[in-house]
Amino acid sequence: MDTEKLKQFIIPIALIILLIAGIGWSIPKVNTNWQGYKAAQQGITTKTATIQEKQTKLENYKRKEQEEKAKEQESKKSGKPFYKPILSGMDTEAVIAGEFAEILQLIRANQIKVRSIKYDYDPSDDNFVKGAGDKYNVARLNMEMIGNYSNYDNFLKELYKHEHFLDIQSAEIVPYKKNKRILLINFKVKLYAQK
Repeated sequence: MDTEKLKQFIIPIALIILLIAGIGWSIPKVNTNWQGYKAAQQGITTKTATIQEKQTKLENYKRKEQEEKAKEQESKKSGKPFYKPILSGMDTEAVIAGEFAEILQLIRANQIKVRSIKYDYDPSDDNFVKGAGDKYNVARLNMEMIGNYSNYDNFLKELYKHEHFLDIQSAEIVPYKKNKRILLINFKVKLYAQK
């Protein structure tokens, strides 16, 4: 009888031992799987943040590209016309004289003094002279000027707003050694006029 009673307990005890062994064997597996799940979840979070950052950058690039296209369209719309003299058939010096007078007026209005001006009419290296010399006159001016910072700044702003097409080639600015508020300016500009 004792063996009968014992048999009744042996099977449940064996099952409990097997269950405990199974649980003991599966706990490390569950722990490993849990750690893998957490690592995968962290990877997803990191990749989601990276994707959002790249989408933001892409949107910024697209916005900047649209702004650049808008500026380009605006500059095409606001293209400045070439200076056109009242009389036709004049030589280059006479044609450019009218536009040069406008530039000199800007210089005087901004109280800048001109030390010297060198002229080069219809220079052979200019693309307009090479490609459309029969339609346009060109004068390259190399001007040495003296002025202060604010006057020169105003001059450049007004020159930028000038109603006719011109090409600022270079501007070299050096402060005067005895008075740093005075600028010595070597300014090169090309003036264009229709024939």
